[in-house]
Amino acid sequence: MKKILAVSGGIDSVVMLHQMRSDPDVVVAHFDHGIRSNSAEDCAFVEGLAKQYKLPFYSERAELGAECSEEHARAARYAFLRRLADELHGQIYTAHHRDDIVETMAINILRGTGWRGIAPFWDGGIQHPLIELSKPDIYRYATKYQLHFRQDQTNTEDDYLRNRVRNALSRQQRNDLYEIYQRQLPLRREIEQILTQITKANQYSKELVVENGQEILRQILRNHEIYLTRPQLNRALDALKTYAPGKRFSLDKNHYLNIKRYYFQIETATSVEIA
Repeated sequence: MKKILAVSGGIDSVVMLHQMRSDPDVVVAHFDHGIRSNSAEDCAFVEGLAKQYKLPFYSERAELGAECSEEHARAARYAFLRRLADELHGQIYTAHHRDDIVETMAINILRGTGWRGIAPFWDGGIQHPLIELSKPDIYRYATKYQLHFRQDQTNTEDDYLRNRVRNALSRQQRNDLYEIYQRQLPLRREIEQILTQITKANQYSKELVVENGQEILRQILRNHEIYLTRPQLNRALDALKTYAPGKRFSLDKNHYLNIKRYYFQIETATSVEIA
């Protein structure tokens, strides 16, 4: 199976690529958001690394603009990676590390997270080979092997919540959050497995989803590789509660809920047109 490495050009992904450079199944993937004026330089840098290591290189550019939210940028990046994984029959690898975990947990808590928010970066389809390393570990590795990398100037700007959280967390707080993560992760795996089992079907009970809310609907949509934000999930739930039988609700540009009296189905835009 191909190993699709998401390489931005920053220190984390450059270290991941260096560690895995000798694996013949590695493919280098870079997504240029088009957010910064010099982002094309990052793409050229990553392509140069791929050539240096004699590895296949794939890239895609979007014009998301400077006003693009972090959430929208992340969704676009993962959409590219998933398309490439489907095309190459591969698995996605990202360079998230221990500090990414605790910072994401802190952000989720500030925003009022559910239980998933304290066990982030759990996805059976994505591998995180650096997850046990801290940021200082990664810097030490890069120094040892004299690795060059691109520096994203937005990593030091206080306009971004992640940067403010990163600067505010003490070492003890980071350790405490990581201990919570280690306790929560096995529970999340167990819950996700249960959700996967009870949502395997071609049609789904409206009552089951309405009574259990976002958790069941989220998993049903994930089974179809549909990823919605919390507000989008709430709108879909409202449709299941209020739409008359026979109505359809648009999930995204390619998928619909076909709502019946007691159940609903997931349909693609093509199947709706045929119907």
